[in-house]
Amino acid sequence: MKKVLISVAMAALALPTFAQNAAPARLAVIDVQRVLNTSIAGKAAQDRLKKLQDDKMAKASKMQDDLKALDTEINTKKLSLSEDKLADLQKQLADKQVALQRYGQDADKELGDARDRELLALENKIKPVIDQIGKEMGLAVIFNKFESGLVYASDAIDITDTVIKRFNDATQAAENAGQPAAQPATKKP
Repeated sequence: MKKVLISVAMAALALPTFAQNAAPARLAVIDVQRVLNTSIAGKAAQDRLKKLQDDKMAKASKMQDDLKALDTEINTKKLSLSEDKLADLQKQLADKQVALQRYGQDADKELGDARDRELLALENKIKPVIDQIGKEMGLAVIFNKFESGLVYASDAIDITDTVIKRFNDATQAAENAGQPAAQPATKKP
């Protein structure tokens, strides 16, 4: 009898919580990677990063060519060079190898920092667009489709195409107005 009363009391206490949670909450998902890959601003950011990477690779390639040329010079002339001159060339080779390694590390760091800056700038531009769409659609939650631990989402709740269209519209409107930001126009009360 005591167990039955405890069960009834627990069920009665849980009922208000269950009733509150029974109200449907609308949610949506966004494929952020697709937004970054297909939006105007995302493609522009990728182009800037690709150019920086290409510039770094070209310089590294030039340094590598210089290193190979010096190595070839050492190998072809080592029998005819004096010991001092040979030691000097070998020191130059070692210095160039160290410089190339340092350049590679610095270039990796610079590319990583540039990527982080670009992603932060895109995030700051797209967040107001997502917020506005969420409010207009009456959404309670919007998940990043693949980075939220989500393993399945129906295409019916995927708003990626809407976000891309609005973000592109906002980006083009900002470019036409000569402004750097890609934020949607919002009415202030």
